[in-house]
Amino acid sequence: MLQIITDSASDITREEAQEMNIFVVPLRIQFEDGECPQETGEDFPKFYERLVQSEKLPTTSQPSPQEYLGYFETAQENGDEVLVITLSSGLSGTIGAAETAKQICGYDKIAIVDSRQAIIAQRMVVEYALSLRNQGMELNSIVKKLEELRDHITVCGVVDTLTYLRKGGRIPAGMDIIGNVIGIKPVIVLEDCVLKPLAKVRGRKAGKKMLYRRLEQVELDERFPVYFGYSSNRKLGEEFMKETIEKYHLKNAALFPVGGVIGTHVGTDCIAISFVEKF
Repeated sequence: MLQIITDSASDITREEAQEMNIFVVPLRIQFEDGECPQETGEDFPKFYERLVQSEKLPTTSQPSPQEYLGYFETAQENGDEVLVITLSSGLSGTIGAAETAKQICGYDKIAIVDSRQAIIAQRMVVEYALSLRNQGMELNSIVKKLEELRDHITVCGVVDTLTYLRKGGRIPAGMDIIGNVIGIKPVIVLEDCVLKPLAKVRGRKAGKKMLYRRLEQVELDERFPVYFGYSSNRKLGEEFMKETIEKYHLKNAALFPVGGVIGTHVGTDCIAISFVEKF
Protein backbone atom coordinates (compact mmCIF):
# COMPACT_ATOMS: atom_id res chain seq x y z
CA MET A 1 0.00 0.00 0.00
CA LEU A 2 1.13 3.56 -0.72
CA GLN A 3 0.84 6.15 2.07
CA ILE A 4 0.63 9.79 0.92
CA ILE A 5 1.76 12.54 3.29
CA THR A 6 1.59 16.29 2.71
CA ASP A 7 1.69 19.34 4.99
CA SER A 8 -0.77 21.96 6.13
CA ALA A 9 0.42 24.54 3.56
CA SER A 10 -1.88 22.61 1.20
CA ASP A 11 -4.82 23.80 3.35
CA ILE A 12 -6.24 20.27 3.30
CA THR A 13 -8.27 19.92 6.47
CA ARG A 14 -8.21 16.94 8.82
CA GLU A 15 -11.65 15.83 7.60
CA GLU A 16 -10.61 16.08 3.94
CA ALA A 17 -7.43 14.13 4.67
CA GLN A 18 -9.46 11.33 6.24
CA GLU A 19 -11.73 11.19 3.18
CA MET A 20 -8.70 11.08 0.87
CA ASN A 21 -6.91 8.53 3.05
CA ILE A 22 -3.80 10.70 3.30
CA PHE A 23 -1.90 12.29 6.20
CA VAL A 24 -1.21 16.00 6.82
CA VAL A 25 1.78 17.14 8.88
CA PRO A 26 1.23 20.60 10.41
CA LEU A 27 3.30 23.74 10.06
CA ARG A 28 2.66 25.47 13.37
CA ILE A 29 1.43 29.07 13.52
CA GLN A 30 2.23 30.92 16.71
CA PHE A 31 0.74 34.25 17.78
CA GLU A 32 2.02 36.09 20.83
CA ASP A 33 -0.91 34.71 22.84
CA GLY A 34 -0.56 31.12 21.65
CA GLU A 35 -0.74 28.66 18.77
CA CYS A 36 -3.44 28.86 16.08
CA PRO A 37 -4.15 25.40 14.61
CA GLN A 38 -5.25 25.04 10.98
CA GLU A 39 -6.90 21.63 11.01
CA THR A 40 -10.58 22.37 10.34
CA GLY A 41 -12.60 24.70 8.15
CA GLU A 42 -13.56 26.65 11.27
CA ASP A 43 -9.88 27.26 12.09
CA PHE A 44 -9.26 29.38 8.98
CA PRO A 45 -11.60 32.32 9.79
CA LYS A 46 -10.38 32.21 13.40
CA PHE A 47 -6.85 32.70 12.12
CA TYR A 48 -7.80 35.85 10.19
CA GLU A 49 -9.68 37.26 13.17
CA ARG A 50 -6.51 36.90 15.24
CA LEU A 51 -4.35 38.23 12.40
CA VAL A 52 -6.37 41.46 12.17
CA GLN A 53 -6.24 41.96 15.93
CA SER A 54 -2.52 41.19 16.32
CA GLU A 55 0.04 43.97 16.10
CA LYS A 56 2.77 41.52 15.13
CA LEU A 57 2.66 38.81 12.50
CA PRO A 58 2.55 35.27 13.83
CA THR A 59 5.55 33.02 13.30
CA THR A 60 5.30 29.84 11.26
CA SER A 61 7.53 26.88 12.05
CA GLN A 62 8.18 23.89 9.83
CA PRO A 63 7.41 20.36 11.04
CA SER A 64 10.10 18.55 12.97
CA PRO A 65 11.69 15.37 11.54
CA GLN A 66 10.03 13.48 14.40
CA GLU A 67 6.58 14.29 13.02
CA TYR A 68 7.47 12.55 9.77
CA LEU A 69 9.41 9.80 11.48
CA GLY A 70 6.33 8.42 13.22
CA TYR A 71 4.59 7.91 9.87
CA PHE A 72 7.73 6.45 8.28
CA GLU A 73 8.27 3.91 11.04
CA THR A 74 4.65 2.77 10.92
CA ALA A 75 4.88 2.36 7.14
CA GLN A 76 8.10 0.38 7.54
CA GLU A 77 6.47 -1.94 10.07
CA ASN A 78 3.58 -2.53 7.64
CA GLY A 79 5.77 -2.81 4.55
CA ASP A 80 4.02 0.17 2.95
CA GLU A 81 5.54 2.64 0.51
CA VAL A 82 5.50 6.35 1.36
CA LEU A 83 5.12 9.43 -0.84
CA VAL A 84 5.74 12.82 0.79
CA ILE A 85 4.61 15.98 -1.05
CA THR A 86 5.91 19.15 0.58
CA LEU A 87 5.37 22.88 0.46
CA SER A 88 7.72 24.65 -1.97
CA SER A 89 11.32 24.44 -0.78
CA GLY A 90 11.67 28.14 -1.59
CA LEU A 91 9.13 29.03 1.09
CA SER A 92 10.00 26.61 3.88
CA GLY A 93 12.53 24.03 5.06
CA THR A 94 9.73 21.48 5.40
CA ILE A 95 11.29 19.21 2.78
CA GLY A 96 14.51 19.14 4.81
CA ALA A 97 12.63 17.81 7.84
CA ALA A 98 11.17 15.01 5.74
CA GLU A 99 14.58 14.14 4.27
CA THR A 100 16.17 14.08 7.73
CA ALA A 101 13.44 11.75 8.97
CA LYS A 102 14.06 9.45 6.01
CA GLN A 103 17.77 9.29 6.84
CA ILE A 104 17.03 8.52 10.49
CA CYS A 105 14.53 5.85 9.53
CA GLY A 106 16.76 4.24 6.93
CA TYR A 107 13.75 2.96 4.99
CA ASP A 108 14.23 2.97 1.23
CA LYS A 109 10.57 2.83 0.22
CA ILE A 110 10.10 6.57 0.84
CA ALA A 111 9.92 9.16 -1.96
CA ILE A 112 9.93 12.89 -1.18
CA VAL A 113 8.68 15.38 -3.78
CA ASP A 114 9.07 19.15 -3.57
CA SER A 115 5.73 20.36 -4.93
CA ARG A 116 7.29 23.78 -5.68
CA GLN A 117 3.78 24.99 -4.87
CA ALA A 118 1.54 26.02 -1.97
CA ILE A 119 -2.16 26.42 -1.08
CA ILE A 120 -4.53 25.44 -3.93
CA ALA A 121 -1.67 24.51 -6.28
CA GLN A 122 -0.12 22.18 -3.69
CA ARG A 123 -3.57 20.66 -3.19
CA MET A 124 -3.72 20.01 -6.94
CA VAL A 125 -0.42 18.10 -6.83
CA VAL A 126 -1.65 16.02 -3.88
CA GLU A 127 -4.95 15.22 -5.57
CA TYR A 128 -3.13 14.17 -8.73
CA ALA A 129 -0.96 11.80 -6.67
CA LEU A 130 -4.12 10.40 -5.10
CA SER A 131 -5.68 9.75 -8.50
CA LEU A 132 -2.53 7.99 -9.70
CA ARG A 133 -2.47 5.87 -6.55
CA ASN A 134 -6.09 4.92 -7.17
CA GLN A 135 -5.12 3.84 -10.69
CA GLY A 136 -2.59 1.44 -9.17
CA MET A 137 0.47 3.24 -10.53
CA GLU A 138 3.77 2.34 -8.87
CA LEU A 139 5.67 4.85 -6.73
CA ASN A 140 8.53 5.79 -9.08
CA SER A 141 6.09 6.44 -11.92
CA ILE A 142 3.94 8.63 -9.68
CA VAL A 143 6.99 10.68 -8.70
CA LYS A 144 7.86 11.28 -12.36
CA LYS A 145 4.28 12.33 -13.11
CA LEU A 146 4.24 14.78 -10.17
CA GLU A 147 7.57 16.29 -11.17
CA GLU A 148 6.19 16.84 -14.64
CA LEU A 149 2.95 18.40 -13.40
CA ARG A 150 4.49 20.76 -10.84
CA ASP A 151 6.42 22.68 -13.50
CA HIS A 152 3.24 23.39 -15.47
CA ILE A 153 1.14 24.76 -12.61
CA THR A 154 0.62 28.48 -12.10
CA VAL A 155 -0.76 29.99 -8.92
CA CYS A 156 -1.15 33.75 -8.61
CA GLY A 157 -3.26 36.18 -6.67
CA VAL A 158 -4.21 39.73 -5.76
CA VAL A 159 -3.27 40.97 -2.30
CA ASP A 160 -5.80 43.42 -0.87
CA THR A 161 -3.58 45.38 1.49
CA LEU A 162 0.11 46.21 1.90
CA THR A 163 -0.18 46.04 5.68
CA TYR A 164 0.99 42.44 6.09
CA LEU A 165 3.84 42.83 3.62
CA ARG A 166 5.02 45.77 5.75
CA LYS A 167 4.67 43.79 8.98
CA GLY A 168 6.69 41.00 7.41
CA GLY A 169 9.45 43.44 6.47
CA ARG A 170 8.93 43.02 2.72
CA ILE A 171 8.26 46.73 2.11
CA PRO A 172 9.50 49.83 4.00
CA ALA A 173 7.56 51.18 6.99
CA GLY A 174 5.03 53.82 5.96
CA MET A 175 4.74 52.65 2.37
CA ASP A 176 1.74 50.54 3.30
CA ILE A 177 -0.17 53.58 4.57
CA ILE A 178 0.32 55.48 1.31
CA GLY A 179 -0.38 52.40 -0.80
CA ASN A 180 -3.54 51.49 1.09
CA VAL A 181 -4.89 55.04 0.77
CA ILE A 182 -4.54 55.09 -3.00
CA GLY A 183 -5.70 51.49 -3.35
CA ILE A 184 -2.52 49.74 -4.46
CA LYS A 185 -3.06 45.97 -4.90
CA PRO A 186 0.06 43.85 -5.34
CA VAL A 187 -0.33 40.96 -7.80
CA ILE A 188 1.90 38.02 -6.87
CA VAL A 189 2.85 34.69 -8.45
CA LEU A 190 4.56 31.61 -7.03
CA GLU A 191 7.39 31.08 -9.50
CA ASP A 192 10.74 29.26 -9.24
CA CYS A 193 9.64 28.04 -5.80
CA VAL A 194 9.22 31.55 -4.34
CA LEU A 195 6.57 34.28 -4.23
CA LYS A 196 7.34 37.05 -6.71
CA PRO A 197 5.65 40.36 -7.48
CA LEU A 198 3.87 40.28 -10.84
CA ALA A 199 2.59 43.86 -10.77
CA LYS A 200 1.28 46.64 -8.55
CA VAL A 201 -2.06 47.99 -9.70
CA ARG A 202 -4.74 50.32 -8.39
CA GLY A 203 -7.87 48.44 -7.39
CA ARG A 204 -8.95 44.81 -7.32
CA LYS A 205 -10.53 45.07 -10.78
CA ALA A 206 -7.15 45.91 -12.30
CA GLY A 207 -5.61 43.11 -10.27
CA LYS A 208 -8.02 40.57 -11.71
CA LYS A 209 -7.15 41.79 -15.21
CA MET A 210 -3.51 40.95 -14.49
CA LEU A 211 -4.50 37.45 -13.38
CA TYR A 212 -6.55 37.02 -16.54
CA ARG A 213 -3.62 38.17 -18.63
CA ARG A 214 -1.51 35.46 -17.02
CA LEU A 215 -4.22 32.86 -17.68
CA GLU A 216 -4.48 33.88 -21.32
CA GLN A 217 -0.76 33.33 -21.86
CA VAL A 218 -1.18 29.55 -21.71
CA GLU A 219 -3.33 26.82 -23.20
CA LEU A 220 -5.19 25.22 -20.30
CA ASP A 221 -4.79 21.52 -19.71
CA GLU A 222 -8.41 20.46 -19.33
CA ARG A 223 -7.42 17.21 -17.61
CA PHE A 224 -6.94 19.34 -14.51
CA PRO A 225 -9.29 21.69 -12.65
CA VAL A 226 -8.94 25.42 -12.24
CA TYR A 227 -8.85 26.18 -8.53
CA PHE A 228 -9.74 29.44 -6.84
CA GLY A 229 -8.68 30.58 -3.39
CA TYR A 230 -9.67 33.27 -0.92
CA SER A 231 -7.93 34.24 2.28
CA SER A 232 -10.81 35.46 4.46
CA ASN A 233 -13.72 36.70 2.36
CA ARG A 234 -15.54 33.79 0.74
CA LYS A 235 -17.89 36.14 -1.12
CA LEU A 236 -14.94 37.72 -2.95
CA GLY A 237 -13.71 34.28 -3.90
CA GLU A 238 -17.12 33.17 -5.15
CA GLU A 239 -17.54 36.33 -7.23
CA PHE A 240 -14.07 35.91 -8.74
CA MET A 241 -14.70 32.25 -9.57
CA LYS A 242 -18.13 32.94 -11.10
CA GLU A 243 -16.77 35.79 -13.24
CA THR A 244 -13.83 33.66 -14.44
CA ILE A 245 -15.97 30.60 -15.23
CA GLU A 246 -18.31 32.74 -17.34
CA LYS A 247 -15.48 34.60 -19.05
CA TYR A 248 -13.50 31.50 -20.06
CA HIS A 249 -16.29 28.87 -20.09
CA LEU A 250 -14.51 26.71 -17.53
CA LYS A 251 -15.98 23.25 -17.01
CA ASN A 252 -14.05 22.10 -13.95
CA ALA A 253 -13.49 24.59 -11.14
CA ALA A 254 -13.61 24.70 -7.36
CA LEU A 255 -13.09 27.18 -4.54
CA PHE A 256 -11.01 26.66 -1.38
CA PRO A 257 -10.00 28.81 1.58
CA VAL A 258 -6.38 29.86 2.07
CA GLY A 259 -5.13 29.07 5.55
CA GLY A 260 -2.66 30.75 7.83
CA VAL A 261 0.63 29.41 6.45
CA ILE A 262 0.41 31.65 3.38
CA GLY A 263 -2.33 33.87 4.84
CA THR A 264 0.21 35.27 7.29
CA HIS A 265 1.94 36.98 4.36
CA VAL A 266 -0.93 37.87 2.03
CA GLY A 267 -3.40 38.95 4.70
CA THR A 268 -7.16 39.33 4.44
CA ASP A 269 -9.32 39.65 1.32
CA CYS A 270 -6.79 38.05 -1.00
CA ILE A 271 -8.04 36.15 -4.08
CA ALA A 272 -6.06 33.53 -6.00
CA ILE A 273 -6.27 31.26 -9.03
CA SER A 274 -4.35 28.13 -9.99
CA PHE A 275 -4.35 26.38 -13.35
CA VAL A 276 -2.28 23.93 -15.39
CA GLU A 277 -0.65 24.68 -18.73
CA LYS A 278 -1.16 21.92 -21.29
CA PHE A 279 1.75 19.49 -21.42
